[in-house]
Amino acid sequence: MKIEVWSDFVCPFCYIGKRRLEEALEQFPHKEDVEVIFKSFELDPNSERNSGKTIHEALASKYGTSIEQAKKMNENMGQQAATVGLDFQFDNMIPTNTFDAHRLAKYAKNAGKAPEMTERLLKAYFTQSQHIGSHETLLKLAEEVGLDRNESEAVLRSSDFENEVRADEEEARNIGVQGVPFFVLNRKYAISGAQPLEVFTNALQKVWEEENAQPSLQTLTSEGSDGMTCSDDGCEIPNEKN
Repeated sequence: MKIEVWSDFVCPFCYIGKRRLEEALEQFPHKEDVEVIFKSFELDPNSERNSGKTIHEALASKYGTSIEQAKKMNENMGQQAATVGLDFQFDNMIPTNTFDAHRLAKYAKNAGKAPEMTERLLKAYFTQSQHIGSHETLLKLAEEVGLDRNESEAVLRSSDFENEVRADEEEARNIGVQGVPFFVLNRKYAISGAQPLEVFTNALQKVWEEENAQPSLQTLTSEGSDGMTCSDDGCEIPNEKN
């Protein structure tokens, strides 16, 4: 089974949804047969690398609300994150552009470190208040998951993996992704948003059962007709009718 996940590293529901999917997979008896692939999606491609704003200010500006209202929204989001064991540090988060982080994640995928890099970037942003738009921060995180620093730096200084990130985003538009996280199971079913755990568990079971169901054939043989078949015991010759 293949699960493709469109997400962004500064999307709180993406981290929450990732945890709920992981929890569902832990309960799934066939988890070893499931491949999870993370795809790139930028919530705000035009965001600045260094905006100088707090996350509360950025949210208030985006939605036209007060700072206090933004703080309340973030507080509610933090409570949801806590239900899956995540401790979001909204007061110290650093809003930034995530394009280079996505490019680095693509490089990590080529190096066989995609799951580790994806988790590390999310943790760095949401729980450790690290600046994931900074190349220095990205290089440090890359080293932590076992990527070569010099190769990672060469990627960030070039235009490497730009096309791969854009291809993911174009694909998202083509299949109608309006927001993230967005989960696609076997290119047959979609789950939009950080849905409750049971939605993920039910989806995994449904797809598995459908993909592994034995075909049930409906016979079109007329009732009472002679077989005219052969088996190991020989061929059945129909009786002549007078």
